[in-house]
Amino acid sequence: MADMDNKDQAELDPADLEDVEDVEEEETGEDVNSKARQLTVQMMQNPQILAALQERLDGLVGSPSGYMESLPKVVKRRVNALKNLQVKCAHIEAKFYEEVHELERKYAALYQPLFDKRSDIVKAAYEPTEEECEWKADEEEELTVSKQEEMKEKAKVEEEKKDEEKEDPKGVPEFWLTVFKNVDLLSDMVQEHDEPILKQLQDVKVKFSDPGQPMSFSLEFNFEPNEFFTNTLLTKTYTMRSEPDENDPFSFDGPEIMGCTGCTIDWTKGKNITLKTIKKKQKHKGRGTVRTVTKTVLNDSFFNFFTPPDVPESGDMDEDTEAILAADFEVGHFIRERIVPRAVLYFTGEAIEDDDDDYDEEGEEADDEEEGEEENDPDYDPKV
Repeated sequence: MADMDNKDQAELDPADLEDVEDVEEEETGEDVNSKARQLTVQMMQNPQILAALQERLDGLVGSPSGYMESLPKVVKRRVNALKNLQVKCAHIEAKFYEEVHELERKYAALYQPLFDKRSDIVKAAYEPTEEECEWKADEEEELTVSKQEEMKEKAKVEEEKKDEEKEDPKGVPEFWLTVFKNVDLLSDMVQEHDEPILKQLQDVKVKFSDPGQPMSFSLEFNFEPNEFFTNTLLTKTYTMRSEPDENDPFSFDGPEIMGCTGCTIDWTKGKNITLKTIKKKQKHKGRGTVRTVTKTVLNDSFFNFFTPPDVPESGDMDEDTEAILAADFEVGHFIRERIVPRAVLYFTGEAIEDDDDDYDEEGEEADDEEEGEEENDPDYDPKV
């Protein structure tokens, strides 16, 4: 029987074999797209492939496409003229940002009385009036009159019970600590041993450089007297530059932070939480005796924020220093742009919800794509 099968196969016309192969390709062609997508997903999950791809892309950045080299000389000259115009545009853009900085300074003075009042309420220096405390909820949050009355009565009973149990809290306790802990960027910096100190933080302010001075801004952290350090004010100053680099003018994309300066914290003896003491055992090679050595090392703390690494005048830094400063600049910029202007919304969590909304749409699109890939997968079972 096997011999007959072999004989039949040998007598098949080559054209017939081609027809068979074509049919097989047509039968499997429906799965090509889904298999290609699966292969792409697998490749993009492979760190070695991603690293090689990134290295290839990095090599392409700034490299000529070959098109410019193919242009006639007279056209190249005109392109050079266009690039010179672009440099002039970059310098005008720099002036634009300088004026924006001036506007920020102007409006900071208008905001400050409101921020001062916010600070007074937080630290119980001012008690807001009934009118100032009224807040109209959104239409979606509004309840029926009867339900509102019921909740008011319940809240009144709860408050009376609390008043009997403890004194009326002053101001808004732990306001800034709560703000910091509600923001991922800052909560990662706050350690458990930082919290007792940050509970004493009364206000955070932004101060801009004076007119005619180099562009900069300072963050001021005002503390009430505490047992940890004698300072009542800690500062961090960021210097900025708003001018194109002569060697690379096309890289200009607005003001950039060039450096930062912290301040000296006058710690009370034995209260410096940025340092910790560790003990190590050392064994003598010759005698074999063991001794315990005490060593002081750096400790993770939010207050390391006030002692950033120095930026060399040459600008040359190792990768670790660059990474630390990049993260530091991001934190300083975020406190200036988001935290100080909208502190109460980060306290309540409303600003965090707004930040999350920025990513929801992208996340939904990604989910949709994944669902589409699963449905196209021949092995996909919707019941699972």
